[in-house]
Parts: sequence; C-alpha cells; structure tokens
Amino acid sequence: MADKKIVIVGGGFAGLNLAKALSLSADFKITVVDRNNYHFFPPLLYQVSTAFIEPSNITYPFRKLFQRYDNIRFYMGSLLQISPELNLVQLDSGTLSYDYLVIAMGTETNFFNNQNVIARALPMKTVEDALTIRNHILLKIEAAVRATSVEDRERLSNIVIAGGGPTGVEMAGMLAEMGRNIVTKDYPEATRNAGNIYLIDGLPTLLGPMSNKAQQEAYRVLTDLGVNIKLDTLVKDYVDETVVLSNGENIKASTLIWTSGVIGSQINGLSPECVTKGRRLVVDNINRVAKYDNIFAVGDISYQTSDPSFPNGHPQLAQVAIQQGKHLAENLRLLERNKKVSPFRYKDRGSMAIIAKFKAVVDTPNGSLAGFFAWLLWLFIHIIPLVGFRNKVKLGANWLFSFLTDDPTLRLIIQARPVETRRKQSVPSKV
Repeated sequence: MADKKIVIVGGGFAGLNLAKALSLSADFKITVVDRNNYHFFPPLLYQVSTAFIEPSNITYPFRKLFQRYDNIRFYMGSLLQISPELNLVQLDSGTLSYDYLVIAMGTETNFFNNQNVIARALPMKTVEDALTIRNHILLKIEAAVRATSVEDRERLSNIVIAGGGPTGVEMAGMLAEMGRNIVTKDYPEATRNAGNIYLIDGLPTLLGPMSNKAQQEAYRVLTDLGVNIKLDTLVKDYVDETVVLSNGENIKASTLIWTSGVIGSQINGLSPECVTKGRRLVVDNINRVAKYDNIFAVGDISYQTSDPSFPNGHPQLAQVAIQQGKHLAENLRLLERNKKVSPFRYKDRGSMAIIAKFKAVVDTPNGSLAGFFAWLLWLFIHIIPLVGFRNKVKLGANWLFSFLTDDPTLRLIIQARPVETRRKQSVPSKV
C-alpha cells in the first residue's frame, strides 16, 4: 500500500496530537503546517502578558519536536486557499498536495465587527498578542508615573477587560495581584490606587459555562482584590481612549483588553454549506467536513452535533481538541484498512480557572472545588500538557519563585525597531 499524504493545517492541541498519534503508522507521510515555527500553550498566555512567565515557558519549536519522528515534516506557512477538486492547499509559502487534509486551525478573536475595537483594543490569542499587552501595560505605567494631572494618571492606569470568561477572569486576577504586590515596589513615585481594573461581561454572571459555586467564588475573590465587575453590560465602542458601555457609562482608559469571544479562522475554497455559526466547519461523527470525503476538521473550528451528550456542539476547550485529534488518527488508520470507524464521543473531564494567587475554581463531573486545593490542581493540570520536559521544569521553577516572592523579574519592555531605523542610526554622522 502506497504511503498516503496527510496535510494537517494547524499545530495546536488538535493538530499536534493527531500528528503524533498518526506517526505510529508507517502508512502515512504527515506534514504539519503552521504560520509559527513553534507550538504554544494558550491557557497560559495571560501569564506571559502580565510578565509572570517567559514566552519560552509555553512554546516549543516544531522542528525540534519532530526530530524523532521519521514520517512527520514541518512546513511553515499560512493557509490561503484549499482546492478540493485538485487535492491541493495553497499557502503563502508554497503549495502542498494531499490524500487527506485535516483543518486544525482553531479560532481567532471575534471583535463583532466593531471597527474602533478592532483598531484599538488588545486581543490575546497569540504569543505576539501577549507580548504586545505586556509592553503596552508597562509603557502605560511608565507614562502614568510621569503624568502631571490626576485625570491623565487615572486614564493611563485604568485597564478595562471585555469578557468575563476564564481568560478575562484570570487576566483580571493577575493584574490585580500585580497592582497590589508589584507596582508599589517598582514605582514608589506612583500614587496608590491611581487606576482601576474593570471586568465587563454581557452575561449576568462571570464564568458563564461553569457552576454556580465557581461563578460566585470568582466574583467574591475578584471583588476582594478591588476589581470593578460590571455584568449584564457590553462594550459598545472605544473612542479617544474612552470605553463606551451599553449601560450608558463611559470609562477613560488607555488599555482595553479584548477576551470577549472567538470566531473560526477564515477558510477559503470550501463550500459555504459546510460553514455554520461562529464560522465553524460542520463535521460528521468522525470529524469529516460536510460535502467532502477526504477533508476533516478537528478542535475549536469543528462543529459536531452527532455526540448525544453535546447536541449543540462541543465546547471549544483544549481537552476536546486533544481527544478529537487522537480519535481521528485511529479512524484514519481504520479507513485505510477498510475497517469500521467509530464515532467521536467527548469524555468531559471538567473545566477550571485560576482567579488569583492560591485561589482557583474547578468543575468536574463529580462536583466543584474552590480555593487552595483547586489552585494546586490547576497548577498540576497546566504543567502536564506542556511539550518538552525542560519547559515543565522551567515553568515549575519560575512559578515557585514568583509565587514565593510576589516579585517576578520579567518586566522588560522589548520592542522591535524597523530595520530602516536601525540602519539609519548605525550610519555615522559627518562632522
């Protein structure tokens, strides 16, 4: 049997677990395509954005990762177009042919077509986004301590977070801890409580999909930390560093962090009939895209209604992506041998969110947990999936130091300068 070419577009949880599981079969030649040359761990992006951990703690180069796999290759590029009739994918860096195509591109930030928010708010979906937020916040603090008026100091110090899901809650808690434990030490000239942290959500509770116990705990802990929580409220606009809310209130703030929703990545070349709400791809019970025999979708971008426990589609969680990737690998092996495939069934292991230092919430099928032990469980669960033993050791050491001292040493403002600027500065001036 000739080797079948499998192209996997996207090296996140779904794509990576699919590729590694498929590597056990010599029947396949696997190519993993990603616009970055590294895999990263999205649940910890908010800790990069608040200068708590280094980007290297949650990233790992694909080429190093695949060194020991004889039938996996990495191809760096961004998807431009799929040509199903030719079994080709066009990338910004070349063209690849396939026997099976797997789309595992995940989602991108949904700004709900608000052009001012698109232009000025700070999303947090990539490592680049996290570093941009880190630089932005540190620069605004520097500007705030130089400000001569109370109004300017408040505007520069105020931070608004749109979205009260796990990412928004985790971000608010980390920033509140940062303001309480770090800002006053680093900036002795700063006026205490010059700015505020606002957490805005359109739902009546934080952590909408989680249990009532988790929602109440998140609200209580964040309120105790001084976070201003506004529920049943939407961010309508962001103009002249003013956040416009649906309740008629305006907040002067130089920082608007957007964690308010996601939408599937844009896929060109597929039939519009296979695209549904949230720009997700409709798939059958083995994650095959509707209307196509050899194109599959796994992870956040897939929309599957055949699972009896999730008739409205699976939650867009890492565990769903991991399980779908591994399950599809087994089904592709069965398809190649003309054997009966099995439908995907998600095994729900629960959800969790960290709120602040030593405080987290965990929902499991057997009940809910909050507080210190939930925080320890969160810590344990988030180290296990990290790729590379060295990353786990580094992250564990960094976390231990940061939590014990309340003073991580990563508050660096590092911004790339345009090449033209560097070259101009390197030319000696004539006397």
